[in-house]
Order: sequence, then C-alpha cells, then structure tokens
Amino acid sequence: MSVIYSTLTSLINKISDEFHKSFLFTLIFTILEFIENQWVNSYFKRFYPSENFVKFLNKNIILKEHIFNPLIVLFLFALFLLLSINKPSTSLFITLIIGFIGFFIGSAILPKFFVNNNLKNIVKFERKDIYSMGFCLTLVSIVFFFISIASVGGIPLLKPSIRYLLKPMLTMPVFLIIPGTCLIGSAYLKDFQDKKITRSQARFRFLFLLIIDCAFLLLLGYRTPLLAAFLIIIIMGFYGNIVSLWEVVVGALIGIGAIIGIGYFRSLGEMTITSSTSPLYSLQSRADFTLHVLNLLDFIGGNFGLTHGHMLASSIPGSDLGPRMMVGKLISWRTEVTVTPTLIGQMVVDFGKVGVFFEMLILGYILGIGFKIMQKTKNYFYIGIYSLILTYTILGIETGILDIQVLLYFAVAILIYLTILAKCRN
Repeated sequence: MSVIYSTLTSLINKISDEFHKSFLFTLIFTILEFIENQWVNSYFKRFYPSENFVKFLNKNIILKEHIFNPLIVLFLFALFLLLSINKPSTSLFITLIIGFIGFFIGSAILPKFFVNNNLKNIVKFERKDIYSMGFCLTLVSIVFFFISIASVGGIPLLKPSIRYLLKPMLTMPVFLIIPGTCLIGSAYLKDFQDKKITRSQARFRFLFLLIIDCAFLLLLGYRTPLLAAFLIIIIMGFYGNIVSLWEVVVGALIGIGAIIGIGYFRSLGEMTITSSTSPLYSLQSRADFTLHVLNLLDFIGGNFGLTHGHMLASSIPGSDLGPRMMVGKLISWRTEVTVTPTLIGQMVVDFGKVGVFFEMLILGYILGIGFKIMQKTKNYFYIGIYSLILTYTILGIETGILDIQVLLYFAVAILIYLTILAKCRN
C-alpha cells in the first residue's frame, strides 16, 4: 500500500510542479499574490466586524464547541422532514426513529470506547502531497467543466433547459473540484498552523477557493455541489480557527438563501411556478415530494428489505440503472428519471428497518470517530477529511449517499480511521 501511495504522490507532485512552473500559472499566482497583499494590507479591512461581532453566540457552548458535531445530521434531517407539507406514515415514523437511534449510538456512544487519548501514532501526510492531490483534482475538474458546457452548447445557468442535456460521465469529474478544494484548503490550514502565513492570508485563500468553486458550479446550475463547497469551507475554517462562529451562522444563512434562490429562478425558467409564488414553495414542494418517495420506499422495503444491496451496488459505473433511476423504477416504473431517496431511502429498500438501524449505526460511527480524531489531534488533514464526509452526509439527507465518488471519499476515510485505531491499540 505504501509503495502505491509513494508512486502516486510522486507522479502527482511532478505534475503539480510542472504546472506551477509554466508561464500561465506563474502569471496567475503572481496576480493572486498581489491581490492577497492588497487584501491583507487594505485600509477597509478594519471596518469588517471583529471575531466577537455577535457576543452572545460565543457564550453558547453548544454552538462554540459542537456546532458541527455529527448529531447535526439528525437535527437537519428532522428539520428537512418538517418542511414537508404532509406527514410521514406511521411505518416510516418508526423507521426514522430506528435510524435516529442507530446514528446516535454510532456517533455519540461507540467512539468513546474506541478513541482514547493516545493518538500520537496517527497516520501523517506530507503537506506537499496533499496540496498536489488537491491541485490536480481541481485541474481535472476545470477541464471537464469546459468539455461539459461545450457538449451542450451553452451555460446551463443561463439556459436552464439544457441542464438536462448534460452527460453524467462529463459532469461527475467537474465535482472533483470539491475534494480538490478540501485538500488545497487543508494545505493552507497547515501553513497557517505552522505560522507560514497569517490568519488574514489564510482567510483570503479560503475565500478565493470558494469563489472558484462558485464560478464553475453555479454556471452548471447545480445546487447541491455549490452547497457542498460552502459547507466544506465553513467547517474547515471553523475548526482551523480561520472562520469565526458568527461567520458560520451568516454562511449558513447564505447557503440556505442560495438553495432557495437558485431553485426559485430555475423553477421560473422552467415555468413550473409563477413569479407570484413564494420562493420557499420550491423548497417545500421538494421536501414534500421527497417525503412521499420515502413513504413509498419504506412500504416496499418493509422490515428486511427488497433489493438486498442491489441499490447500493448500482452506484458502480456500468450498472444498467443508477441508484436514483432504480428508485424511479421501483415507485413508478419510470427508468428515465432520477429520484432522490433521502439518507435512509437506499437503506430501507436494500435491507428494510433492520438495515436502516445498522447502516445508520455505521455511518454515525464513521463520523463520530472522525470527529473525535479531529478534536484530539487538531491535524490539518483530519480537519479536512472530517469536513468532507460530514458535508456529504448533510447533503445526503435529501439526495442519499449514492454517488460513486462520494462512496469513495467515505471508503478512504474509513481506511484511514481504521488504520489509526489499529495503531493506537498497539
């Protein structure tokens, strides 16, 4: 394994170095360095609110220390369900309670028995390797962005109808900008921890990464990846002492506003609502539809499931139907549409109520272990990887954790966490 990692990082570092030496990237980074210096030394920066801008937030221990505790997943899941106009069925309500209990045990109780205070033997990664991996992922993403818009002959944000012409095989690599941002941000966080850059410089670089993400993801017209970019930057910045608590709250409000705004204007463009309709309606109707789908999936799955792992396996490229297309087939026999099944949709269809308990237990355990390791080590890489998997779990509340690249992120996190636990036992 170490030989494969060394070979891969050696190749990636070489690619990154060659690009950084090129005239184009030398020019880009020179310009960015100039802008950064202007930002850091700006006269107007003194007018920006201080870290204690909203004092009462800092006095709240729960917000200050546990705002991104894994249990936030349960809180947001419940909030999403409350947005729905209709109520869950009795059977689904029981399924949800079972899932919530499993997640709580996995995230809040089990990690206490597996993560001790001796975490000196954690797997350590070189800052250069992490940066180079993030840089290469971002390059791949940008290349596929231009290929994607060229393939449909326009920009989906400006022409909402052509968004449905985008090919998943071309758009999936575009979303690699999100883990790319996570890894580059982790490298900048390491520089800040080592006092190689100031807090102001780190904040500027985080903001720039977010702007780059928004510039590409927003033009494709996708809300979920855009929210992922916001979440990762906010979570990493918060635990890296780069973003203040009040900025987290404001960032959350901006993220919610972006979801509502993009959904509203896209619905207007597709003529599914009128200008007199409340902007919240698109969000409420989406939550209502998703809950209706979950009710049907819960009825189909029963106590022990129907597909027994086939839905999760359909995430693998080359499958006849993707997992969300399989949901469409199960509930309406329409394979040409994709339907979001929520976080527990796949679990209940594959393995029923029993599967919901154990899969939510495992998911909670992964996040709980990651949270404990991050808290105890304060390591830049573990802040980044926890931010990544927590972000996609939060987004999975509606969409489910069903994309192959997201499953790979979790697989990498599990491998690293299990390696740490094994080393700590020795």
